[in-house]
Amino acid sequence: MNKVLINTYNEDIDKNAYLNWRLNYHDPLQNMIVMADGYITSIKVNVEACLKNPYEKQADILIFPMLFSLNHGIELYLKATCWALNILLGYKGSYKENHDIRNIWYTVKNKNKELGFDITRPEDTFNDMANRIEPYLDELASYLKTDILNDYFNNIDFSRYPMNNRKEYHFFANQFDNVTVDLEVLLSFAESINHDLKCLSTYYYSLVLESWQEQADL
Repeated sequence: MNKVLINTYNEDIDKNAYLNWRLNYHDPLQNMIVMADGYITSIKVNVEACLKNPYEKQADILIFPMLFSLNHGIELYLKATCWALNILLGYKGSYKENHDIRNIWYTVKNKNKELGFDITRPEDTFNDMANRIEPYLDELASYLKTDILNDYFNNIDFSRYPMNNRKEYHFFANQFDNVTVDLEVLLSFAESINHDLKCLSTYYYSLVLESWQEQADL
Protein backbone atom coordinates (compact mmCIF):
# COMPACT_ATOMS: atom_id res chain seq x y z
CA MET A 1 0.00 0.00 0.00
CA ASN A 2 1.28 3.45 -0.93
CA LYS A 3 2.19 5.70 1.97
CA VAL A 4 0.21 8.93 2.00
CA LEU A 5 1.08 10.25 5.48
CA ILE A 6 1.54 7.54 8.10
CA ASN A 7 5.05 6.03 8.04
CA THR A 8 6.38 8.59 5.58
CA TYR A 9 10.01 9.37 6.44
CA ASN A 10 12.30 12.37 6.01
CA GLU A 11 16.03 11.75 5.74
CA ASP A 12 16.50 14.70 8.11
CA ILE A 13 15.38 13.02 11.34
CA ASP A 14 14.59 16.39 12.93
CA LYS A 15 11.80 16.77 10.38
CA ASN A 16 10.02 13.61 11.49
CA ALA A 17 7.44 13.15 14.25
CA TYR A 18 7.73 9.77 15.94
CA LEU A 19 4.28 8.68 17.07
CA ASN A 20 5.49 5.96 19.43
CA TRP A 21 8.88 7.35 20.50
CA ARG A 22 7.63 8.37 23.96
CA LEU A 23 5.03 5.66 24.34
CA ASN A 24 5.36 2.29 26.01
CA TYR A 25 3.34 -0.64 24.71
CA HIS A 26 3.00 -2.08 28.23
CA ASP A 27 2.18 1.16 30.04
CA PRO A 28 -1.20 2.71 29.12
CA LEU A 29 -1.19 5.06 32.12
CA GLN A 30 2.08 6.70 31.10
CA ASN A 31 0.91 6.82 27.48
CA MET A 32 -2.18 8.81 28.45
CA ILE A 33 -0.05 11.29 30.41
CA VAL A 34 2.30 11.71 27.43
CA MET A 35 -0.60 12.37 25.05
CA ALA A 36 -2.23 14.80 27.49
CA ASP A 37 1.02 16.75 27.67
CA GLY A 38 1.11 16.85 23.86
CA TYR A 39 -2.41 18.23 23.53
CA ILE A 40 -1.91 21.04 26.03
CA THR A 41 1.62 21.83 24.87
CA SER A 42 0.20 22.36 21.36
CA ILE A 43 -1.78 25.29 22.78
CA LYS A 44 1.45 27.04 23.75
CA VAL A 45 2.85 26.58 20.23
CA ASN A 46 -0.31 27.93 18.60
CA VAL A 47 -0.79 30.87 20.96
CA GLU A 48 2.82 31.98 20.58
CA ALA A 49 2.49 31.78 16.78
CA CYS A 50 -0.71 33.87 16.88
CA LEU A 51 0.83 36.48 19.17
CA LYS A 52 3.92 36.69 16.99
CA ASN A 53 1.85 37.43 13.86
CA PRO A 54 -1.40 38.98 15.14
CA TYR A 55 -2.23 40.70 11.86
CA GLU A 56 -2.83 37.37 10.14
CA LYS A 57 -5.82 36.80 12.49
CA GLN A 58 -5.16 33.06 12.65
CA ALA A 59 -6.38 32.97 16.26
CA ASP A 60 -10.01 33.19 15.11
CA ILE A 61 -9.78 29.74 13.55
CA LEU A 62 -7.02 28.18 15.66
CA ILE A 63 -9.02 28.85 18.83
CA PHE A 64 -11.20 25.83 18.07
CA PRO A 65 -8.43 23.20 17.98
CA MET A 66 -6.82 24.99 20.94
CA LEU A 67 -9.97 24.70 23.06
CA PHE A 68 -10.35 21.09 21.96
CA SER A 69 -6.74 20.41 22.92
CA LEU A 70 -7.24 22.04 26.31
CA ASN A 71 -10.33 20.01 27.17
CA HIS A 72 -9.02 16.76 25.74
CA GLY A 73 -5.69 17.20 27.52
CA ILE A 74 -7.54 17.75 30.80
CA GLU A 75 -9.66 14.67 30.09
CA LEU A 76 -6.61 12.47 29.47
CA TYR A 77 -4.82 13.68 32.59
CA LEU A 78 -7.89 13.17 34.76
CA LYS A 79 -8.66 9.73 33.34
CA ALA A 80 -5.07 8.64 33.90
CA THR A 81 -5.26 9.95 37.48
CA CYS A 82 -8.60 8.26 38.08
CA TRP A 83 -7.24 4.98 36.73
CA ALA A 84 -4.18 5.20 38.98
CA LEU A 85 -6.33 5.99 42.03
CA ASN A 86 -8.58 3.01 41.30
CA ILE A 87 -5.53 0.74 41.17
CA LEU A 88 -4.25 2.14 44.47
CA LEU A 89 -7.68 1.80 46.09
CA GLY A 90 -8.10 -1.76 44.83
CA TYR A 91 -10.99 -1.05 42.45
CA LYS A 92 -11.32 -2.98 39.20
CA GLY A 93 -12.57 -0.12 37.02
CA SER A 94 -10.32 2.34 35.19
CA TYR A 95 -12.28 5.54 34.46
CA LYS A 96 -15.70 6.67 33.25
CA GLU A 97 -16.25 6.17 29.54
CA ASN A 98 -17.52 9.68 28.77
CA HIS A 99 -16.18 13.19 28.16
CA ASP A 100 -17.70 14.91 31.20
CA ILE A 101 -14.43 16.35 32.47
CA ARG A 102 -16.12 18.24 35.30
CA ASN A 103 -17.64 15.04 36.66
CA ILE A 104 -14.37 13.15 36.17
CA TRP A 105 -12.58 15.90 38.12
CA TYR A 106 -14.94 15.52 41.09
CA THR A 107 -14.52 11.75 40.91
CA VAL A 108 -10.75 12.24 41.11
CA LYS A 109 -11.23 14.69 43.97
CA ASN A 110 -13.32 12.20 45.95
CA LYS A 111 -10.96 9.30 45.29
CA ASN A 112 -8.01 11.48 46.25
CA LYS A 113 -9.75 12.15 49.57
CA GLU A 114 -10.59 8.46 49.97
CA LEU A 115 -6.95 7.47 49.52
CA GLY A 116 -5.72 10.18 51.89
CA PHE A 117 -3.06 12.82 51.43
CA ASP A 118 0.58 11.82 51.51
CA ILE A 119 2.80 13.76 53.90
CA THR A 120 5.08 14.71 51.00
CA ARG A 121 2.20 16.43 49.23
CA PRO A 122 0.17 18.40 51.78
CA GLU A 123 -3.55 18.95 51.39
CA ASP A 124 -3.22 22.64 50.60
CA THR A 125 -1.28 21.73 47.44
CA PHE A 126 -4.26 19.84 46.07
CA ASN A 127 -6.61 22.61 47.17
CA ASP A 128 -4.50 25.18 45.32
CA MET A 129 -4.82 23.02 42.25
CA ALA A 130 -8.59 22.75 42.72
CA ASN A 131 -8.88 26.51 43.00
CA ARG A 132 -7.26 26.87 39.58
CA ILE A 133 -9.13 24.19 37.63
CA GLU A 134 -12.60 24.16 39.20
CA PRO A 135 -13.61 27.71 38.17
CA TYR A 136 -12.91 26.80 34.53
CA LEU A 137 -14.82 23.53 34.73
CA ASP A 138 -17.76 25.31 36.38
CA GLU A 139 -17.66 28.05 33.74
CA LEU A 140 -17.56 25.46 30.97
CA ALA A 141 -20.49 23.62 32.52
CA SER A 142 -22.55 26.82 32.56
CA TYR A 143 -22.09 27.20 28.79
CA LEU A 144 -22.85 23.53 28.19
CA LYS A 145 -26.07 23.78 30.25
CA THR A 146 -25.41 20.91 32.62
CA ASP A 147 -28.56 21.79 34.51
CA ILE A 148 -30.61 20.49 31.57
CA LEU A 149 -30.80 16.73 31.08
CA ASN A 150 -28.40 15.47 28.39
CA ASP A 151 -27.42 18.98 27.23
CA TYR A 152 -23.86 18.58 28.47
CA PHE A 153 -23.41 15.49 26.32
CA ASN A 154 -25.01 17.20 23.35
CA ASN A 155 -22.77 20.27 23.71
CA ILE A 156 -19.39 18.91 24.84
CA ASP A 157 -18.21 18.90 21.21
CA PHE A 158 -18.60 22.69 20.99
CA SER A 159 -14.97 23.09 19.88
CA ARG A 160 -15.34 20.48 17.12
CA TYR A 161 -18.61 21.50 15.46
CA PRO A 162 -20.58 24.77 15.18
CA MET A 163 -23.72 22.91 16.27
CA ASN A 164 -24.60 19.97 18.47
CA ASN A 165 -26.05 16.62 17.43
CA ARG A 166 -29.53 18.14 17.48
CA LYS A 167 -28.41 20.72 14.90
CA GLU A 168 -28.62 23.53 17.49
CA TYR A 169 -25.93 26.20 17.32
CA HIS A 170 -23.45 26.26 20.20
CA PHE A 171 -23.30 29.24 22.57
CA PHE A 172 -20.72 31.15 20.51
CA ALA A 173 -22.49 30.68 17.18
CA ASN A 174 -26.03 31.66 18.12
CA GLN A 175 -25.46 35.33 19.02
CA PHE A 176 -24.26 38.55 17.41
CA ASP A 177 -22.21 39.80 20.38
CA ASN A 178 -18.52 38.88 20.26
CA VAL A 179 -17.44 35.82 22.25
CA THR A 180 -13.72 36.18 22.89
CA VAL A 181 -10.78 34.42 24.50
CA ASP A 182 -7.75 36.42 25.66
CA LEU A 183 -4.80 34.53 24.17
CA GLU A 184 -2.48 35.56 26.99
CA VAL A 185 -4.99 34.30 29.55
CA LEU A 186 -5.34 31.05 27.57
CA LEU A 187 -1.59 30.57 27.50
CA SER A 188 -1.17 31.23 31.22
CA PHE A 189 -4.09 28.97 32.11
CA ALA A 190 -2.94 26.12 29.83
CA GLU A 191 0.57 26.23 31.32
CA SER A 192 -0.72 26.18 34.90
CA ILE A 193 -3.18 23.38 34.17
CA ASN A 194 -0.52 21.35 32.39
CA HIS A 195 1.82 21.75 35.36
CA ASP A 196 -0.85 20.89 37.93
CA LEU A 197 -2.39 17.90 36.20
CA LYS A 198 0.94 16.48 35.04
CA CYS A 199 2.19 16.64 38.63
CA LEU A 200 -1.02 15.04 39.93
CA SER A 201 -1.14 12.23 37.37
CA THR A 202 2.57 11.41 37.53
CA TYR A 203 2.46 11.45 41.34
CA TYR A 204 -0.21 8.75 41.50
CA TYR A 205 1.37 6.94 38.57
CA SER A 206 4.61 6.73 40.55
CA LEU A 207 2.69 5.28 43.51
CA VAL A 208 1.20 2.65 41.20
CA LEU A 209 4.68 1.70 39.99
CA GLU A 210 5.84 1.44 43.61
CA SER A 211 2.90 -0.79 44.49
CA TRP A 212 3.61 -3.06 41.51
CA GLN A 213 7.27 -3.29 42.50
CA GLU A 214 6.33 -4.18 46.06
CA GLN A 215 4.04 -6.94 44.78
CA ALA A 216 6.80 -8.25 42.51
CA ASP A 217 9.21 -8.39 45.45
CA LEU A 218 6.87 -10.55 47.54
